[in-house]
Amino acid sequence: MSLGANLETAREIRNRRQIDGEAKLVRKTGEIDRPILFCLTPVKDEQWILKHFLNYAEEWADHIVVADQGSSDGSQSIAKSFPKTTLVDNTWGHYDEGLRQRLLIDTAREIHAEGKRIFIALDADEALSGNWRNSPEWEKLIHAEPGSVLAFRWLNLLPGCTRGWFSEQPIPFGFVDDGTAHSGESIHSRRLPAPDKAPWIVFEDIKVLHFQYTDWARMKSKQRWYQCWETLNNPDKRAIPVFRQYHHMDAASERAVEIEPTWLPDGADKTAFGSEATSVGEELYRWDSDVLEIMHEYSTARFSRLNIWETDWVALAKMEGRSNPEAFADPRSAFEKWIHGWLAATQPRSLTFRVRTVQQLLRVWGW
Repeated sequence: MSLGANLETAREIRNRRQIDGEAKLVRKTGEIDRPILFCLTPVKDEQWILKHFLNYAEEWADHIVVADQGSSDGSQSIAKSFPKTTLVDNTWGHYDEGLRQRLLIDTAREIHAEGKRIFIALDADEALSGNWRNSPEWEKLIHAEPGSVLAFRWLNLLPGCTRGWFSEQPIPFGFVDDGTAHSGESIHSRRLPAPDKAPWIVFEDIKVLHFQYTDWARMKSKQRWYQCWETLNNPDKRAIPVFRQYHHMDAASERAVEIEPTWLPDGADKTAFGSEATSVGEELYRWDSDVLEIMHEYSTARFSRLNIWETDWVALAKMEGRSNPEAFADPRSAFEKWIHGWLAATQPRSLTFRVRTVQQLLRVWGW
């Protein structure tokens, strides 16, 4: 389905809800002249956390746009149950962050065609820090001029939500809409427009919390899929940079800080957004299933230089009912296993001169 068709679907949803008498843009008395705050969120199989995310996002957002890419776990039903949420189908069959971002932005512009709009782009495993309610920075956000980029410190929470680490630089999670077109990348894309000469407002008090790492096994499954995607779509990218990029979290404790209780949303004490979020206990994550399909199509040998083999793919193939599950056995040579062990052991000091020198030598063997 084209972008235009997706937007037509979003318009039909909006019109139907208006006919049914549902007030989609809930504004407080005296705030008619204030901007509309949109939360823009892509989703695929996020049942583990989506209810908690939407419950909390409705506290600050006037409207939430969820673009769902074929969820099969109940995410769509959850989204439909929230009064401020418009669910739009992302019907593209492949992974493309730029396309889904444009779908979210254009849908929001369709919903509220006139007046001031502020976009906050969050994934389902993210949230504004709990201190947004009392922070003076909130008024700064509300009164930011059109065209302004809103950047926040990104706080990655470790399991238990008592410690975490900050991104090195503020991340542009928000944009005061001025109609600027957005062009994003297929993967790891900037989520919103950020024109070259646009003013940046950096928020220090209000943060964006990232709950991905609170479910370590789930996160690792996703990182394995990312590595396979890189191998197929960026064939010139060598194996060592891929390893370092998708194992950076293994050295997170080296730079972790204590989490202040006021940063957490209500109910986020020991797990993400409450006790239910990280207790799903999936045996076969959707990314595992996708990786099995990729291996089936391209062979395991294509991915022998990726450090994804701590997983028993044979057992997962049997669980999925695949024929010839032994075809998914670890294809690595002894040398490849040694390199993966060395990379894992040196992850906390990957930027040191000695480690970087060894990595340069390994380039001779194509690493």
